[in-house]
Amino acid sequence: MLAFRAQALTRDGALAAFVVGTCTYASGGWAFTLVLLAFFIPSVALSRVGRRRKKQLVDIGKGGARDAWQVLANGGIATACALIAGSGGTTWIAAFAGSYAAATADTWGTEIGTLARGTPRSILTWQPIPAGLSGGVTLAGTAAEFAGAAWIAVAAALSLTPALRLIGPVCIGGIAGALVDSVLGATLQELRRCPACGRTCETNPHACGTPTLRIRGLRGFSNDGVNFAATLTGAAVAFALCALEP
Repeated sequence: MLAFRAQALTRDGALAAFVVGTCTYASGGWAFTLVLLAFFIPSVALSRVGRRRKKQLVDIGKGGARDAWQVLANGGIATACALIAGSGGTTWIAAFAGSYAAATADTWGTEIGTLARGTPRSILTWQPIPAGLSGGVTLAGTAAEFAGAAWIAVAAALSLTPALRLIGPVCIGGIAGALVDSVLGATLQELRRCPACGRTCETNPHACGTPTLRIRGLRGFSNDGVNFAATLTGAAVAFALCALEP
């Protein structure tokens, strides 16, 4: 309710967040919930930084309050892992935290990267791209991704069991998920162009009201799909690395 009143979540986003939070708490109590909050609270706080600058990024797919699809794209995989981990299993605990590490790394990278000075560059071609568009990277944004993954790894180590065994897999899973997010954002995510003003964008219609044309990517594969794939990667990598440990 606080997030909804603070306009961090839409009405359906708040409902989805309630379901995610309830399932997480039911699965692992406050230990799991603290990892969820370690993702959610800083992410909302960072979204408030530089709001005037971010409102000018009219070409990106989504901004402002998070809706239900965004909540599930970032927290759906982790919630499923939490429900399984609730019956026991270190690997699923690692997957739960790894998924949130990926979501946090991506969110921190995006929120800080869009405010960074300098021109973002495509992760694949290294060509300059407009600020805010998916697939772009900056030095500040990349550093923020590593910091976000490490933050969740530490939070997991402080609240979950086995503590130290989780740090490496969770951190690496988070970084891997953020990398997949950037690569998919530069390749398979739908990219469009506005015929009226000639701007490349991720929306249809464009902010100017003109219907846009798809110029790259899979039809309907939006930033939510990319985020879902990133969190799935974070969970899978953390799960595999934890399973491989002696």
